[in-house]
Amino acid sequence: MSTTASAARGQGQGPYILDDQIGFILRQVSQRHAAIFSSGIGEQDLTATQWAVLAKLLERGPCSQNRLGRRTAMDAATIKGVVDRLGKRGLIETRPDPEDGRRLEVALSPAGQALAERILPLAHRITAETLAPLTEAERTALIDLLRKLS
Repeated sequence: MSTTASAARGQGQGPYILDDQIGFILRQVSQRHAAIFSSGIGEQDLTATQWAVLAKLLERGPCSQNRLGRRTAMDAATIKGVVDRLGKRGLIETRPDPEDGRRLEVALSPAGQALAERILPLAHRITAETLAPLTEAERTALIDLLRKLS
């Protein structure tokens, strides 16, 4: 089947073939990446959302829980649960926000900083393995196109 025919099916033309639908393909890619993530970081007992919080705090530094949720694309309930679980493990700390004492600021604890720094090379390998079937140009194009859709 031609790429044009596949693309046309996704736009409501012709029969609906599940294997040609963007949502189905993205779910398959997401499942593949989740399996790669689990095998690469799974022994650290971190979920992908927990790693996202640690990685974003490592990248950007402390911030409010609300801002952290926005930066990691998590809704308020999800980010609260992730922050609570990471806090119970001693990987993050909360403290009054120096700019607004009514808010809490979330930061990596020393243990969280050490874990995030230790995991960082694993995370790079997970990304590389996920994208391994693609050429460098295809990787760049895929990331650019997915960012355009997000």
